Amino acid sequence: MSTAILTGQPVPGSSLEGDLRSLGFDVRVASGAGDAETLLATVPAGQRVAIVDARFVGHAHALRLGLTDPRFEAAAVPGAVTVRATARPALIRALARESSAASGTTAVAVDNLADRVIAALDADGVTLHRPELGTLVAVVPADPQARNEARQAVADVDDEAVRLRTAVKSRDGFFTTYCVSPYSRYLARWCARRGLTPNQVTTASLITALIAAGCAATGTRGGFVAAGLLLIFSFVLDCTDGQLARYSLQYSTLGAWLDATFDRAKEYAYYAGLALGAARGGDDVWALALGAMVLQTCRHVVDFSFNEANHDATANTSPTAALSGKLDSVGWTVWVRRMIVLPIGERWAMIAVLTAVTTPRITFYALLIGCAFAATYTTAGRVLRSLTRKARRTDRAARALADLADSGPLAEALTRIAPSRYAVVARLLALAGAVVVVLTAWFDGPGWTVVFAAAVYVVVSADAVARPLKGALDWLIPPLFRAAEYGTVLVLAAKAEVNGALPVAFGLVGAVAYHHYDTVYRIRGDAGAPPRWLVRAIGGHEGRTLLVTVLAALLAPTDFKVALTALAVAVALLVLLESIRFWVTAHKTGAPAVHDEGEPA
Repeated sequence: MSTAILTGQPVPGSSLEGDLRSLGFDVRVASGAGDAETLLATVPAGQRVAIVDARFVGHAHALRLGLTDPRFEAAAVPGAVTVRATARPALIRALARESSAASGTTAVAVDNLADRVIAALDADGVTLHRPELGTLVAVVPADPQARNEARQAVADVDDEAVRLRTAVKSRDGFFTTYCVSPYSRYLARWCARRGLTPNQVTTASLITALIAAGCAATGTRGGFVAAGLLLIFSFVLDCTDGQLARYSLQYSTLGAWLDATFDRAKEYAYYAGLALGAARGGDDVWALALGAMVLQTCRHVVDFSFNEANHDATANTSPTAALSGKLDSVGWTVWVRRMIVLPIGERWAMIAVLTAVTTPRITFYALLIGCAFAATYTTAGRVLRSLTRKARRTDRAARALADLADSGPLAEALTRIAPSRYAVVARLLALAGAVVVVLTAWFDGPGWTVVFAAAVYVVVSADAVARPLKGALDWLIPPLFRAAEYGTVLVLAAKAEVNGALPVAFGLVGAVAYHHYDTVYRIRGDAGAPPRWLVRAIGGHEGRTLLVTVLAALLAPTDFKVALTALAVAVALLVLLESIRFWVTAHKTGAPAVHDEGEPA
């Protein structure tokens, strides 16, 4: 339960107390600053507390936005301010000063104590979140005429309509915006009114997608049709959970992690279901399924790395970015540019339709072609932006890119040797090493030649990260490492030519990709990268690449499959257990709530 302290002259007939109670506040009334200070001392230290002017007039949703958002330690709208535990000392100091200034008088305060407290918190350096209210009303009228005008303004705006409209993500793909959100927002409201949480809807979306994958695995036309329909419904629920979080302001660190993680799990599990279904019909498409997962994962890492590299860059300007902004001012180009990057809505709709009416092989071909084009388009645009952008990148960005690179103990040992004098040369050698190890595996297959290529790759990849990653194109290093590792596993499993090697490789890449996604979500949530012991335990990208090539050279194909299985299980257990422990602990210990709109990919 949160506590709201009403201050100032009470207004007969005001609905303010009822609005605050409907938002979960225990309402107490203070006659002035001294009384408010006394009441604040009785509120438990870990509880949210708000100071609200009793003359406040406004929409209930304006109060909800200003006083209940769990992402912010302190927030305010005109006439109301709220703080949580970390900002409580500043509020205590502000009320103490107001109480001291008002000592010696017994008059009931008629001025706006809440706004004076807001000004004091600002002066004290407290970061106050001030939500954008748009057409919503939040004012403290100075006289009866102003109060009547404010009440009329409240009556003129349907705050429930505003609440529903703003529940939809402000930037989304065409399919999501026009084919899902017009009705999923009402499903979100239905869930909110029945006490369902976003995490429960997220879990329902995952279960639905897993059932869809199971239907696809049957290999029958009826199963494929059911799989397509269930995949679309899973996506509707995926949109609903975010809209429910925005509608009811139910944000949490755990919820953001579940939403992001389950999106990847749903899509890649569906790929596996399609591959199983194709195998039942005598068509082996596991290489295509694994290729689609590799391509999609590398594409995501491009997005993540570019964003982290420019997260807090200064002098961050680019003619390419300016041109992009001009194109966004032309309505139709916005939707075309959002659709050609094949965001999650368009991608899942395409997969669902093709699953229902064609074959898994055609579905994967279309997916690979579409994602390859989207990856080329987005990466080329970001390269152009980086080359034309005059930006100074920070130590934080360099650390984030180093964490995303996922270099392990071999790289750590090698970086103790004097690095190359020229960082650009080191990056180019890393690119060459990544290409050579994959091509050697492709043309020579398992053997000591590819082991030698992998050993060279270990050396040049370590040298590439020996210096801070602050160069214009250094954000390409993490996706380059992902492509080298995943591509090597894919090619060597395919070259083994033993039944079951590619599904096992799919599992290994899936486990490693989970670790890489988990790293991204921790960095995005300002929680830091996974612990170094975990990265060392699973070998780092260079260690796993070398290990897979050695196993392929030493073992017979059947034994190689068994070794890959053991490696996949070991990596999955380590990263899953540590990740679940971390996020559950963060949720229980009150980590700051997170809601990342992110990119619609």
